[in-house]
Amino acid sequence: MRMTGHLTRTAVVLTALGGALTVTAPAANAAPAAIGDTAPACISRPVYSTPNGFDVFLTNKCGGTRAVKVIVDSGGDSPCYVMGNNTSVTFSYEGIFGNYGKTVMCA
Repeated sequence: MRMTGHLTRTAVVLTALGGALTVTAPAANAAPAAIGDTAPACISRPVYSTPNGFDVFLTNKCGGTRAVKVIVDSGGDSPCYVMGNNTSVTFSYEGIFGNYGKTVMCA
């Protein structure tokens, strides 16, 4: 009989833990960030140096459409790119003073 009580307590604890685990959502399904906020991690953005500046290879793996732009410190920013899920775009900056700043949400 003691085993039944132990199994019941274990089932209750596991149910409580399982309920807590199902509440958390992965970052890819999180609500979109506000305009001007740094783009979420599901927007990949490796930066590659080029002889005349740099390229930023943007890829959307967020599970939905996102609009992002590249901020260039001491240079002109990219346009706002509206990207569907699993799409990519390359922003190329050419100039001597500009540096990659960050990638932000836009409209």
